[in-house]
Amino acid sequence: MADVNRGNRPLSPHLQIYRPQLTSITSILTRITGNGLIVAVLLIVWWLLAAATGPDYFAVADGVLRSWFGKLVMLGSIWALWYHTLAGLRHLWFDSGRGLDIPTAEKLGWAIIAGSVLLTLLTIILF
Repeated sequence: MADVNRGNRPLSPHLQIYRPQLTSITSILTRITGNGLIVAVLLIVWWLLAAATGPDYFAVADGVLRSWFGKLVMLGSIWALWYHTLAGLRHLWFDSGRGLDIPTAEKLGWAIIAGSVLLTLLTIILF
């Protein structure tokens, strides 16, 4: 009877036991940015549909996107787009069987974070 003390212990290790690793944080952030990009696409589609509908409706949609909140959402979307793209490239690299050792995976994680911030700043400066 191996499961006599089953009720007295957790079924599996949980967040209190393991320290989050950079690779797990970047993986979770990839999923979050992917979902965040869906919201940005919906806002842009709303803006385009408003432009096709009429000037009054477009004024409302354009006002939302040009507000401080809309600009903040679009700025976050630019960063999310770059982050998600670089993370996708990293996963393609992983799928080829390379870069799976811990030091390389952590370097790639930091490269994705730094690269996404740098590319976001470059995008803002250029556009």
